Amino acid sequence: MVRLERLRADHADALLAFERKNRAYFARTVPDRGDAYFADFPGRHRALLAEQEAGVCHFHLVFDAEGRLAGRINLVDVQEGSAELGYRIGESAAGRGLATAAVAAILRLAADPYGLSELTAVTTLDNIASMTVLTRNAFTPTGDTLIDGRPGIRYTRRLPA
Repeated sequence: MVRLERLRADHADALLAFERKNRAYFARTVPDRGDAYFADFPGRHRALLAEQEAGVCHFHLVFDAEGRLAGRINLVDVQEGSAELGYRIGESAAGRGLATAAVAAILRLAADPYGLSELTAVTTLDNIASMTVLTRNAFTPTGDTLIDGRPGIRYTRRLPA
């Protein structure tokens, strides 16, 4: 069981605590957000909400069956019916199928109400868990890429009209 909540202003404190707690864990497989992200978190949070209000991004928090903040999942760079999918599940919730369930849930939102027809996603080649999540959600590998200098792979998923 997974529940997504669209990012809101009152999520700021919980989200900052989540990001701090999982910073080292995330840095093992995805580029680190850097110290500036944490130093100006309130400003960054307001900027994300403004992007969401403008319709260029859709940000969500992922909650587990017990109602604990377990991760986040985002659709960014929305344009012409397409967006890039990004997600991260915290260390304490990893390996329980939450990422797979969260991606399935965001696929439904992406098609309706967001009206998207295609999603892309990228992951590093050493992030087997992320590749598995994407494959389980019918994403197709479409080519190699570099992510902060690390070898990666790009995926695409068409959405039903």
